[in-house]
Amino acid sequence: MDDIAFSDASSLVERLVAREFSSIELLEHYVERVERYNPRINAVVAMQLDEARARARTADEALAKGRRLGPLHGLPMTVKESYDIAGMATTWGNPLLKDNIAAADAVACQRLQSAGAIIFGKTNVPLSLADFQSYNDIYGTTSNPHDPGRGPGGSSGGSAAALAAGMTALEMGSDIGGSIRNPAHYCGVFGHKPTWGILPIRGHALPGILTPTDLSVIGPLARSARDLALVLDVVGGADALQTPGWHLELPAPTQKRLGDWRVAVWADEEMAPVDESIKARVLEVARLVEDAGGRVDYRARPAFSADHSHEQYEHLLYAAMSARQPEAVFEENLERLSRLDPRDKSELAYEIRGSTLYYRQWHACNERRTHLRWAWHEFFRDFDILLTPAAATTAFPHDHSEPLEARELTVNREQRPYFEQIFWAGLTGVAYLPSTVFPAGLDEQGLPLGVQAAGREMGDLATIEFARQVGEVMGGCAIPAACRA
Repeated sequence: MDDIAFSDASSLVERLVAREFSSIELLEHYVERVERYNPRINAVVAMQLDEARARARTADEALAKGRRLGPLHGLPMTVKESYDIAGMATTWGNPLLKDNIAAADAVACQRLQSAGAIIFGKTNVPLSLADFQSYNDIYGTTSNPHDPGRGPGGSSGGSAAALAAGMTALEMGSDIGGSIRNPAHYCGVFGHKPTWGILPIRGHALPGILTPTDLSVIGPLARSARDLALVLDVVGGADALQTPGWHLELPAPTQKRLGDWRVAVWADEEMAPVDESIKARVLEVARLVEDAGGRVDYRARPAFSADHSHEQYEHLLYAAMSARQPEAVFEENLERLSRLDPRDKSELAYEIRGSTLYYRQWHACNERRTHLRWAWHEFFRDFDILLTPAAATTAFPHDHSEPLEARELTVNREQRPYFEQIFWAGLTGVAYLPSTVFPAGLDEQGLPLGVQAAGREMGDLATIEFARQVGEVMGGCAIPAACRA
């Protein structure tokens, strides 16, 4: 059954329903691949095989009686470690939470399993979901299947690595600062950061937390764009508090071919430069649209400056992240703030200021963010898609040096600050825009490249459809040579 290891979830469900193979056979296929490849990659960090096998048998029995359980009937999949699964630990990579056993499934996991999916395991994350790499003191380091000397991204790094290695059919990740998008880019798979709030996040939180975190979303990683749309359909919509009053109806895209799209291109930025190989691939996608007869504009920008947008994003991001920190860390940041030079514009300075905002300051920043949202709204009257890089480089070598803010990346043979590349996540994330990252081939080192397609709020199906159409031309997911067997 190795020929199915890299099929997308939609195809696998079709074949399950056609009874080409059973759910229990497909599950055991993935378990065997985990046993074979995971020791080298360390993407899948926990499994619940007894429960998964029982669900698989139930799916097979239902199908034998002519009953389909849902659009994900009998499909084995994994989820990011930060999702609650009853009876399993939810640690966020933090040793202090190693004994935090979930009492119930996250809402997203409930909906996936109600649609017929079989969640058989969890995938690795960085400490507190706060890094572009995925390693922690509980589960160790996850490697990129395309080159084990490099990371798979973070914080949904285990998710992307497991998919890329053919160890799971589908994944659920989360994103506040590119945590779905940069792993999809680094590992050569599809990933979608939804419009904020359209997928219920309850059960993807630290113990006892019910309030959704600003900027933070949950979303799928997959081996095809159509799988992304399928997950949005299954998981999307109001949580129980709001279901009596609203239902999610995302507008369907009308573009049938690449020549039908109106595309703006933001391929590089002085304050957050990207490697020439990244820029070239963004421009290549733009030329595909252009050659097909679509409208492409390389100069169009929304009515605000890049640095203004990024300043709001960093303040709001660090304010949101500070809610996850212990009280002692907050008190330490208050003390550091008192010694901070007002002229300091370093990443650490932004982190300290954002982590210690008074509500009045946060509210003013949020008001500026709302102005950004309306500026994007006007921008997307003229365009369907904004093309940007997903990150500054392809997957980089493991770097566990401390402190994080002192790390650097090599961009065009120049050393640049590690966190500078978060600009490309924040450009769309600060304004709640949907963003789909899709595979766009390999670089000269044989490493995957992804491109980000962003759209207007609630335009999720458009960015996914654009990714699907480009994927048909560019070949889709990159399969690691070492995982083909």
